Amino acid sequence: MPLTILLHSSKTMVPTESEHNVTKPLFLAQASELAEVVKGLSDSQLQQCMHVSPKLSEEVRDMFADWSAQPSRYPAIETFRGDIYSGLRARSFTDEQEAFAQQHLVLLSGLYGLLRPYDGVWPYRLEAAYKLPLKNAKNIYDFWGSQLASVVPNDGPIVNVTSAEYEKLVLPYFSKDRVITPKFLSRMPGKSEAVFVAVHAKIARGAYARWLIQRGIDSAEGLEAFRDLGYRYQPELSTSQHPVYVCDSFEGIGLSQRLT
Repeated sequence: MPLTILLHSSKTMVPTESEHNVTKPLFLAQASELAEVVKGLSDSQLQQCMHVSPKLSEEVRDMFADWSAQPSRYPAIETFRGDIYSGLRARSFTDEQEAFAQQHLVLLSGLYGLLRPYDGVWPYRLEAAYKLPLKNAKNIYDFWGSQLASVVPNDGPIVNVTSAEYEKLVLPYFSKDRVITPKFLSRMPGKSEAVFVAVHAKIARGAYARWLIQRGIDSAEGLEAFRDLGYRYQPELSTSQHPVYVCDSFEGIGLSQRLT
C-alpha cells in the first residue's frame, strides 16, 4: 500500500530557475478561476479578506497581475520557503529521492489545491482559510470540496505533517484510521514537561517528511526510528495515530532565521 505525505504551501516564495523538468499542476484550471476572483477584488476587499496592510495588499496585487495559467519554470518544492521547507531541505535530494517525493509527497495549497513537489508554480498569496467572495462556494474549502482527495491514493497510510488549516482540504474525506499525525515537543529550561514550540515543530515537520523521503519509507512500520534534530520517539505518550517525539536539546537552530 502506498504511503502519502501531506505538507502545505508557504506564504513566503522565492522563485528560482531550476534545471528540473517541471510538471503541470493538476488543478490549474481551478487555480485560474480563484486567481481571477482575487484579481477582481478592490483594495479594501483584498486587505479585509487576507488581513494584510495596504502595502502588503499592493504586493499581493502585483503577484496576481504577474500570475499566469501557464506552468512556470519554478518547482513548488524549491520555491516555497519558511521553517517547514528549511527542515525539508529539498535542494539536497538525490535523483532517487526526488522521484520518491514526486510520487508520495503532496503539497496542499489554497490557490493550486494540490501540488506535486515539482509542479511549476508562480508566486502568489492565498491561504486556505481566506474568505474570498466566491459565487458558488461558501469558502475555499467548499470550492475545492472532494476534488483534491480524489487524486490521493485511496488506500495506504497518510502521514499528516501539514497544519490544521490545510489538512481540512483533504482529511475529512478519509477514514481517520489511515491518518498518522506526529507531534513534536521540546524540553525547555524551567518546564517540568515537554512543551509545544511552534518554530521547532514546523522545522521538525519538514525534517520528518525529509526523513521519510530519504529512506523511501512506504509503510507505517518503523516510524518510531525518527531521530533527526535531537528528537526521540516517546512510546508512553504515543498512539498508533499520534506518535510523539521529544527533543531534550533542539538541533535545528541553524535552519531558521528566527533561531540564532
